[in-house]
Amino acid sequence: MRVALTGLAARQSAIANNIANVETPGYRAQKVKFEDALQSAIANRGSVSGVTHSTLASLEPTRLNGNNVNLDQETLSHIDTTMRYQLAIRMVDGRYNGLREAIKGG
Repeated sequence: MRVALTGLAARQSAIANNIANVETPGYRAQKVKFEDALQSAIANRGSVSGVTHSTLASLEPTRLNGNNVNLDQETLSHIDTTMRYQLAIRMVDGRYNGLREAIKGG
């Protein structure tokens, strides 16, 4: 879950930067990738502790000013990322609640 939360947090930061630079000439939108590497590590029963996210410049076409931020796409990505982050936090919280109950003897 740590790897997923770290990747999702990095994606939220990239989305915020993209939206802040929606009108900046020459700005290239940033995309954060980590799901494929995480899924591969899990499928191969390897350690996920070494999985990191990667931030890449978007290859989407640019507008006349050289900027390629798509505000609609960034907004949808923000909503999706926020929902995934909240789900991951709930999973971590549930695990810790179970540990707390076990420690209390309940």
